[in-house]
Amino acid sequence: MTTPFPFTAVVGQDDLRLALLLNAVSPAVGGVLVRGEKGTAKSTAVRALSALMPTLDVVSGCRFSCDPGSPDPGCPDGPHEPGAFETRAARMVELPVGASEDRLVGALDIERALSEGVKAFEPGLLADAHRGILYVDEVNLLHDHLVDLLLDAAAMGASYVEREGVSVRHAARFLLVGTMNPEEGELRPQLLDRFGLTVEVAASREPDQRVEVVRRRLAYDDDPAGFAARWADEEAAVRARIVAARELLPSVRLGDGALRQIAATCAAFEVDGMRADIVMARTATALAAWAGRTEVLAEDVRQAALLALPHRRRRNPFDAPGLDEDKLDETLEEFGGSDDDDPDPDPGPDGPGGGGGQPEPDDAPQGDGDTAARPEAGEDGQPQPSGAGEQSAARASEPFRTKVLSVPGIGEGAAGRRSRARTEHGRTTGARRPRGALTKLHLAATVQAAAPHQRARGRSGPGLVVRRDDLRQATREGREGNLVLFVVDASGSMAARQRMSAVKGAVLSLLLDAYQRRDKVGLVTFRGTAADVALPPTSSVDAAAARLETLPTGGRTPLAAGLLRAHDVLRVERLRDPARRPLVVLVTDGRATGGPEPVALAGRAARLFAADGVASVVVDCESGPVRLGLAGQLAGELGGTAVTLDELRADSIAGLVKDVQRRAA
Repeated sequence: MTTPFPFTAVVGQDDLRLALLLNAVSPAVGGVLVRGEKGTAKSTAVRALSALMPTLDVVSGCRFSCDPGSPDPGCPDGPHEPGAFETRAARMVELPVGASEDRLVGALDIERALSEGVKAFEPGLLADAHRGILYVDEVNLLHDHLVDLLLDAAAMGASYVEREGVSVRHAARFLLVGTMNPEEGELRPQLLDRFGLTVEVAASREPDQRVEVVRRRLAYDDDPAGFAARWADEEAAVRARIVAARELLPSVRLGDGALRQIAATCAAFEVDGMRADIVMARTATALAAWAGRTEVLAEDVRQAALLALPHRRRRNPFDAPGLDEDKLDETLEEFGGSDDDDPDPDPGPDGPGGGGGQPEPDDAPQGDGDTAARPEAGEDGQPQPSGAGEQSAARASEPFRTKVLSVPGIGEGAAGRRSRARTEHGRTTGARRPRGALTKLHLAATVQAAAPHQRARGRSGPGLVVRRDDLRQATREGREGNLVLFVVDASGSMAARQRMSAVKGAVLSLLLDAYQRRDKVGLVTFRGTAADVALPPTSSVDAAAARLETLPTGGRTPLAAGLLRAHDVLRVERLRDPARRPLVVLVTDGRATGGPEPVALAGRAARLFAADGVASVVVDCESGPVRLGLAGQLAGELGGTAVTLDELRADSIAGLVKDVQRRAA
């Protein structure tokens, strides 16, 4: 077995370590979501925590890790008689991103349940993680229905498996930890809220600290066991402190003054619902126990707010999580009790607590500034060979609600909310023989398949004799997420500031819609003499919004180059993710300039999309009293439809989807 990196040897990351330790003291806090760039010890710290968890007494032979002192009365392996138990380390179970629902919650043998009435249950990862740690790396890439099951189990402390009226329940209480890189996409706000605490991590910019990180990592790689042995005393001390804090936790008093500060803080920051208040109360209590106190102080409330509130204040996916600490201090001082008079509370007991979840200015998660300069235009705005100078980026106008644009037909892509698809979840549309393991039984079709053979199978009792060949899988229709590829004209003809602001506002609105519908997005821009892939296909719509915000304009209109680059992006993405169907949104006035026969070249490039059957929409940005209708002609070449900016924002595009489907048929 590989020796884990010692938890106490992690350099810096004080907020991350504190949040994990608080959950180890009180799992009722609700888990931790760790957000940060790659290479910041997120996974290392989580895996190292398992070695610090106190050992457990479990009922011998119980697959669900029941506590012998208070066994679960509903345990599928029960009832348990008093007696034999064993002691083992707490488990850390990792949930793979590609796991199935059965792998997470467990599988029920439907054939035996129907024919014998026996609940033959194979436990899943939730059962393995009971009384331990459940770790989900890249939780933002986990399918939504799995995240829902996971967080429901974490909230209720139990997992339920139901198959056509046959159900199994078992206890599932665990420390939930998720890690994610925001560049790869965000969690939905309602899912963010289900994590108790959140921590933003970033690599240190201090050379001395970075040197120490490298030194310790190299020493660990050279001799993992020897390195761990050198930190054994520190690990034992932290383990003992966790045990002591757990024992002290029931004695901690959360006074009315602290409760009033918690309520006032949540109200001041306008968080939705009451979960934030409850999580803050539990976190503040755990902080007091961790510090060895039996009274919650203002400093505990402050640190609890920094850990529990930043991710609950986001109003749209493009808002960076964070908390105004000056406002927090003012609120705590205003509503502080007589015993909490310290105007400058000390940081948390485990190191610096200020800034838990507070991002750097503008957060700069994707390093977008380097995309502002293009090969054909300099930063000084001097005239370029194309004959037009680059203009500074215009700000996007206020986003608005758009109507759904969908891909025609029925797909089989990743679960989402845009286009029709055959999925594991949705309304039942029919039945088929299962391919592999049965996941969704179609009961009526199964009974119908088994009924003609009952006499030949010697049925003598009331039970139905069912064999594996009789089982039928329910086919379901739901919604899938698509790849929405934005192809944006940033040429000089689009450069009027008011016009480009409206264009960016429209694209931003479509990006918000893509976020809500769980799409992947990509961004191709064209101007001057070439086209650029400003953002390869990704699940991070906020990354696309950041690229859009810094998009400059100017130069000629290489429309053909933009279309060809977009076609190449789709070709590569089709190899990576063949099940995800694309939707191309071309934002242009339809003009094509530069090079020989630019209009003819653009037409030939557009017909490539039509030949591949790619669904497309042209957002016509042409303005003024005289309109050439070039965008509409281009939409015809693409085999798609055209819509103006005004039509995009109003109910007047209600027939747009039908038009897209009619043209694609």
